[in-house]
Order: sequence, then structure tokens, then C-alpha cells
Amino acid sequence: MKLQKIVERLQKLHPKEIDLSLDRTKNLCKKLGDPQDQINCISVVGTNGKYSTIQALYAILKEANYKCNIYTSPHIQKINERFVYNNKPLTDDELANLLSEIEEANHGTQITFFEILTVAYFHYAKKYPENINLIESGLFHRFDATNILKKNLASIITSIGLDHLDWLPTEEQSVEKIIFEKTSTLLNSKIIIAKQSSNEISNHIQHTMINNSSKKIFFNKNYNFTFKENELFYFEDEFGGIKLPKPNLPGEFQLENISTAIATVRQLKDYLITNEHIKNGITKIESIARLQEIKSGKIKNLIRNNKLFVDGTHNPLGAKALNQYLQSLSCRKHIILGMMANKDHNEYINYFKGIETLTIIDIPNQPNAINGTELKEKIKNFSNIQYKKSIVEAISSIKIQENDIILITGSLYLAGEILNLN
Repeated sequence: MKLQKIVERLQKLHPKEIDLSLDRTKNLCKKLGDPQDQINCISVVGTNGKYSTIQALYAILKEANYKCNIYTSPHIQKINERFVYNNKPLTDDELANLLSEIEEANHGTQITFFEILTVAYFHYAKKYPENINLIESGLFHRFDATNILKKNLASIITSIGLDHLDWLPTEEQSVEKIIFEKTSTLLNSKIIIAKQSSNEISNHIQHTMINNSSKKIFFNKNYNFTFKENELFYFEDEFGGIKLPKPNLPGEFQLENISTAIATVRQLKDYLITNEHIKNGITKIESIARLQEIKSGKIKNLIRNNKLFVDGTHNPLGAKALNQYLQSLSCRKHIILGMMANKDHNEYINYFKGIETLTIIDIPNQPNAINGTELKEKIKNFSNIQYKKSIVEAISSIKIQENDIILITGSLYLAGEILNLN
């Protein structure tokens, strides 16, 4: 209850949810002794795959007995997920005490919710100066609150595509502008660039960073992977090749994220990370709401022996990757969909092919979500589509046959609601 009240107060410190600037974050960090200058960081920017890449890094580093702090957003079920220190999320009391301390230092000054959370993360992280901080950039990066570091161990660029266009001027809503915002101010260290959806995007990333003197490690140029039918995962970079077991995350797009994590840890020259650490780590990755199979619980009980997945994918690039995985499965697929209002709904759903049924639902407790009936009317060229008020009604209405799967997708906020309900 104490934590909830503090969060509610912090959310009222700025009239806008997002106000792209670094000044407020820098000023508050300065009051606290610039904690961001006292920690070791790996920064992760991009459109898709940031969370999965961080979780793969985390699993490998843990296997090598390194302690990590992790800052990600948004949270799925509890805000504590954003504050991981020494390999554990803060408890409610610990987080409440931390936020109270930062609230007092801020002294009522106007600051966005994300900015004050970011300052809180940095402030607590300085308690663990030897830990590796895995930091996910928020919106775009150039004016994101996480972009106040003066140095880091490495920067990772995950796949970049169109998303959050409503935060850009109409005449600048392009992938080129997004690439500029995400990559033009990366620090001089080492930059690992993940597989992109096209050569054009890879080339534009390279051009945008032309004046950055960092060592740059590009997928396909400096590292690569293959995955054979016999489930042999083979990774190769400048240090040689490794035969690896199949990771515990499904989907080729996850192999792309995992290979980026592997390429990154092999560039950390001051850390002892062996092939065995990598082999063991990639089979122990924990990932919430990223093609997560729900194996038990109230919602799972509704479909008994059939498989149920929850995935927070919410943009066209993610939909494309998710559909590629679904196409690899020889079974009937049913999608339950809920989305936020500011997304490109038609382009998102048009990537899914061969879907047996599409059921639209509302996202509970999210005023910025599109109403399910409105979303159903917007989606064109989909024959077997229906609207149901709740997830229970949606699942109960689907005529499931043996081996069918159900995928609930379209929003991380929906995924959080489903996991809490389950």
C-alpha cells in the first residue's frame, strides 16, 4: 500500500507521460552525486528484442558467477520488475524506501514518471559498483532518461523498425529518423548490431554511426549463427565458433537476440566468460510475456491439454517475427488480440497468415487501449473474426481441436493482465 501511494504521487509530478529531455534527469542525478558515473553498464537500444537480449545476457553472466543489476520498462506484472539488483528484484518495502528517498531529493520539482524511476535506479545501483548493469533504453534513446551515461562497457542495437511514430512530427515519421534517434548518440565503447529486417536498415545504421569511433560488431559481417534441423545451434565470430545446445526460448527471432547477447559477452575482455558459461546460460533464460508458454493456472485450465502462449509483441516488425514462428508449427492457430490505440492495427495483424480464428478483446485497466469493438471494425481482410468482452469469454468461444494452440498478443499491457489473471 505504501509503495502504491508513492507511485501515484510520482506519476503526478509532470502533466505529460513523456517529455523528451535530459535536463530534469541530469539535475536530479546531480543532487544525488551523479550515481550514473559510478557504475558499469551495457546499454541496449532498439525497437524489438531488447528485453530478450537482456535476459540472455543475464543468464550467461549469472552462469559465469557475475552479479547483475537490470533496468527494463515497462513492467509486466509489478513495478518491482524494473529494479533488479544483485540478481534479485527489490521487495515492495525496499522499493518504497528507495522511491521515498528520491522523492525527497526531487522536492516536488517537475519530472516525468520514467525519469524519476531512472534516477532511482541509478542511485541504488551505485551500492553495487562491481555489478554489471543491463540497461534498456526507453523511447528512441537520444533524449531518453537512460542516455546520461558518460561511459559504458558496450552498446547493443537490437532490430529497429517503425514504432511510437506518434511521438515524432508527421514529416519525420520514418525508419531513418528512428535510427537517428536511437543510434546517433551512442557512447564510444563497443557497439554490437543485431540482425536487421533489411540491408537498407543495416546500411543506414552504419551511416548514422560513421563518426562514432567505437569498435562495431555487425551481424553477418563480424558474427553469425546457424540453426540446423537436428537442433544444432552454431555461433561464430572473430574468436572462433561454438557448437551450442538449443536455447530454451522458441522462435528463430529469439536465436537472433541470443546470438547478439553471445557476441556481446565475448567482447567483454575484462570478464572471464567461457564457452561452457554460454552453453549452460542459454538453456536457462527467463523471459516474461515474450512468446511465453503458460503451462498452469486459471486461464490455462480453460484449454486443458492445448498449448497457450502470451506475447507482448505490439508493432509490425514484431508481428512479422512472431508469424514466422507460427508458420513453423504444423497445427491450427488461434489468436486473441488486444492493442493500444496508437498502434498501426491493420499493418500489425496483416503479418499473420493461416490463422484459424481471430478474437478481439478489450485490455482491462488501460485507458489508452483501443476499444475491442472499434478494433474489430478497423481490421479488414480477416474472415473469421469476432469480439468478446473478456479473455475468459474469448477462450471459451474458440472451438479447439487436438494440438491447436492459442496465442494472446498485441500488447505488453494485455500480457500483464493475462499473467495476473492466470
